[in-house]
Amino acid sequence: MAAPQHVYVRPPDASFQHALGQPSGQPAIDVALAQAQHRLLTAALRAAGLTVTELPAAPGHPDACFVQDIALLLPGLAILARPAEASRQAEVELFRPHLPPSLAVVTIETPATLEWGDVLRLGDTLYVGQSARTNAAGAAQVAAAVQPLGLRVETLPVPRGLHLLSGVNSLGKEPTGEREVLVAWPDYAVLPPFSGCDVIVVPEEEGPAANCLALGDTVLVPAGYPRTAAQIWQRGYKVLSVPLSEYAKADGGMTCLCVLG
Repeated sequence: MAAPQHVYVRPPDASFQHALGQPSGQPAIDVALAQAQHRLLTAALRAAGLTVTELPAAPGHPDACFVQDIALLLPGLAILARPAEASRQAEVELFRPHLPPSLAVVTIETPATLEWGDVLRLGDTLYVGQSARTNAAGAAQVAAAVQPLGLRVETLPVPRGLHLLSGVNSLGKEPTGEREVLVAWPDYAVLPPFSGCDVIVVPEEEGPAANCLALGDTVLVPAGYPRTAAQIWQRGYKVLSVPLSEYAKADGGMTCLCVLG
């Protein structure tokens, strides 16, 4: 796959303090800090060479900054999700007007649920994680939508975490070799489809670092996880670190905040 050239992001508004995924008893989300961190993310994306489209904030939609869950953009095709949480389903229509008019649009329909945080692309295969947010009907509808593009779908268990991409992400082909490089939690690293890959196993104490974002030869990594960042750098990638502490409080990470297109 070619390196992405364009990305959509959406900054959080004050309602982000009510985002899903916050365990009870932890410190509350600092919205002002989250907004500052989002500005740093946007600057890092531009520094990596991408054109950034910043969507307007979505007042009253606490999780709308996690745009990745809502849309997948492929050559000639956009597939819009059907989030499992009713509070997030309106986000689909918030995103739809910003789609390039040249794209055909498919929308996942009931009884399916699907969030793109559960989908990992390796070559011509989309691995769809079966989680509390994505079901088998969602995977089947994705398979039907992408088959004309020469892509296929396989399903995977989600051993733990909110989404598949919480625990594993692809960096693409290594700059100096031919193998696919993955960054993964230990229990994701041993899943059979990944056996031929070069897997960077994330130490347990650096768990959020598995949710990193590959942009060609540059990888965006959450700040504060030097061991994982060093392993990525040793594979020949440039590494940009961005603080995302407030998004981690809502079980979100680097990929969650970006729709690549």
